[in-house]
Amino acid sequence: MPASRDRPPLLFTAALALASCHHATARPTAVAVTAEPTARHTVIDRYHGVAVTDDYQWLEETDAPVVRAWVAAQNRHSRAALDAIAGREAIERQLTTIYNAEVASYARAVHRGGRLFALRTRPGGQQPFLVVMPSADERDAERVVLDPNVLDPTGQTAIDLFTPSHDGRRVAVALARNGSEVGTLHIYDVDTGHALADTIERVSNPTGGGSIAWAADNAGVYYTRYPREGERPAEDMAFFQQVYFHALGTDPATDRYELGHDSPRIAETELSTSDDGRWIVAAVANGDGGEFAHYLLGPTGGWRQITRFEDGVAEVVFGPDALFLTSHRDAPHGTVLRLPLDAPDLRAATVVVPTSEAVIKQVVPTRTLLYVVDLVGGPSQVRVFDHAGHPRGTLALAPVSSVNSMMAAGGDAVLFRAETYLTPPAWFRASPDASAPVITALRDEAPVRYDDAEVVRESAVSRDGTAVPVMVIRRRGTVLDGSNPTLLGGYGGYGVSMTPSYSLTNRLWLDRGGVVAVAILRGGGEFGEDWHRGGNLTHKQNVFDDFIAAAERLITLRYTAPERLAIRGRSNGGLLMGAALTQRPELFRAVYAGVGIYDMVRVERDPNGAFNVTEFGSVRDSSQFRALFAYSPYHHVTDGVTYPAVLLTTGEHDGRVNPAHSRKMAARLQAASAPGRPVLLRVSARSGHGMGSSRSEVIAEQTDVWAFLFEELGMRAP
Repeated sequence: MPASRDRPPLLFTAALALASCHHATARPTAVAVTAEPTARHTVIDRYHGVAVTDDYQWLEETDAPVVRAWVAAQNRHSRAALDAIAGREAIERQLTTIYNAEVASYARAVHRGGRLFALRTRPGGQQPFLVVMPSADERDAERVVLDPNVLDPTGQTAIDLFTPSHDGRRVAVALARNGSEVGTLHIYDVDTGHALADTIERVSNPTGGGSIAWAADNAGVYYTRYPREGERPAEDMAFFQQVYFHALGTDPATDRYELGHDSPRIAETELSTSDDGRWIVAAVANGDGGEFAHYLLGPTGGWRQITRFEDGVAEVVFGPDALFLTSHRDAPHGTVLRLPLDAPDLRAATVVVPTSEAVIKQVVPTRTLLYVVDLVGGPSQVRVFDHAGHPRGTLALAPVSSVNSMMAAGGDAVLFRAETYLTPPAWFRASPDASAPVITALRDEAPVRYDDAEVVRESAVSRDGTAVPVMVIRRRGTVLDGSNPTLLGGYGGYGVSMTPSYSLTNRLWLDRGGVVAVAILRGGGEFGEDWHRGGNLTHKQNVFDDFIAAAERLITLRYTAPERLAIRGRSNGGLLMGAALTQRPELFRAVYAGVGIYDMVRVERDPNGAFNVTEFGSVRDSSQFRALFAYSPYHHVTDGVTYPAVLLTTGEHDGRVNPAHSRKMAARLQAASAPGRPVLLRVSARSGHGMGSSRSEVIAEQTDVWAFLFEELGMRAP
């Protein structure tokens, strides 16, 4: 599930915008919808005097032959049901055409040594590959540094992390296989593409992520590492992340320990450096709940702690001669503090950007300016200040757009990546010399346009009176008569914000009279830390109330009706789907839930579940247990209820959410559901949580998702 370290969550990838046909009538599925009954072996656990019954705990034993046989049977049943859907092959061809027509896309760009590095995709390629070019305006001069499609023609190897050296001559890369997010560090020469002999295993993991930073002299790297065999008990191998230093050309077994002995078991560490590499900051997250401590390493050596978890500092970035801190202490929307590098005592920090209605998400210092990227309920704005905090204006952005990445680009210029619901991502350059940001050559080229579409901001009222924004993407002139097939999504967790994002495939949905909606839920970060805290720990039910209110509002406004309403979510959004369908089954016709969490009583027993305790809570705490058990989807499936049609998907290599959640939820829903609507489980042997999945794997899964929802909502193929 997405964590505070993110890499944004696989929340609403382009592949998930689904198509429909206006005024279609629902029809039964093409094949039998009932899977073979799953054996019940009742286990009763007690928590704080409460007996919790679990009939399918045996499905947690991933490697047990009986579980593997059960998964195989479920896949056969789902495969038969999905393959029998009329038009499925046409959907697959359509998706393949769309993905392969995407000419170029650039992400995770970074400047080093007068060069620009970025991950790029190409038509038909299974994985993004690493390129280098002189600047964002010289795309024609780009050169491939490392292509995992060449390393592994099966498409199962992905670049998990990459960090170029300060002189731009080498790049450290973590490679992971099968979507596992378990990365091995390699060093490549940028000019030749040849790998050095240096190889270090276990630098990244789906539990706490991973990070790499180069030394100032480019002769070695600081890196995160998880325990090696023999260093910790087996149950601790995905915990206790620490920082080490490796000098190039030496035996990794002799690498020097740097930091982490005193960090929590669930630490997630992110390394960043000053432009010259002389200073390094290690941001240590206390699991996924949004608490951070920061450590500074200077030219004289020795790490110095400069913030603690209780200080409320979310981010520390380097300016030319100072650190700039984003603080949430007594400021849920954030303030920016300035801290001199030569005397980094938090008590001496001064406020340079005070709190406001906007939520501060990123601060990018340049030679004399501060660019502050804000969220305003989801969409972005960018304010500009000098280093003393004097306002210098606001950048002109497209309406309802998101700025999801920004970096300094020399002098007082910055490069940033922006997109909207209707226009694909592109990198822009902004500087005091230009009246408005200028688009660079690094722009996504996509085969679809949305000239006839619009974004409408609606609002719902949750159970406790809280206003819940709902972003609606529709064709202009859409008739509100209650018959539009509508796809509603949401997330609501970890302070992750649902910012505007472009979809390659929403065009298909809109062309068939459909409406796409995104609910902005508590638990996210769209309105600051109070909005996040209003939807985590014992307040998690607020997230589900918000989502249900959004669905009801779309019906009241006559966008749709329950029999025309489908919902979707992944990971923490999968939990949202489970809660929504068990709490209000009559409100939805079909549900897609990917890599979801469903058993909230046992989730913390998994490695990544332990990292989630600071976001969800723990059964060890009586009040938190009662909150978890009160909404746990798995425990609130009721026999004989007419549930929506449900498709659950998961990957065998998922290290963020145990696939057992999907297995148990499928078994329970299949046993309980009234006849007539399917509950399908799709388990992939070639993927994990979604990061690093090959393009063919994405197309295969999304073909099934589209086909399922088309069938359940009675949508004819065009």
